[in-house]
Amino acid sequence: MSVVFHIAARAEWEAALAAGVYRTGSLDREGFIHCSTGEQVGGTANRLFAGRADLVLLFIEVERLEAALRYEPVPDPRGAIFPHIFGPINLAAVFDVVALQPGADGRFEIQLEGRVGTSR
Repeated sequence: MSVVFHIAARAEWEAALAAGVYRTGSLDREGFIHCSTGEQVGGTANRLFAGRADLVLLFIEVERLEAALRYEPVPDPRGAIFPHIFGPINLAAVFDVVALQPGADGRFEIQLEGRVGTSR
């Protein structure tokens, strides 16, 4: 099983459950939903969301996605390649949702070992 991850505000995830599909503002603005691999998700959380206590981590099974997934380079001096989903996320592709809680310093320590496969 191939898995990618998306960090979402809890309220946005709850709205998706009611709507039957998950969308983000980036899908409307940029044409895709930003995701991370298992190796990237901790850095993404700390770089973009440090200190926020209203977040959940979506575990997305790539093979169940109805929208296209592409790995693309991002403007980054390291030449990083991130997964992007080009459409809304169908709820059937999300197989786990975990609350993200920052530590006292506002940083996240995300442990994925033993939970899922994180390969591309």
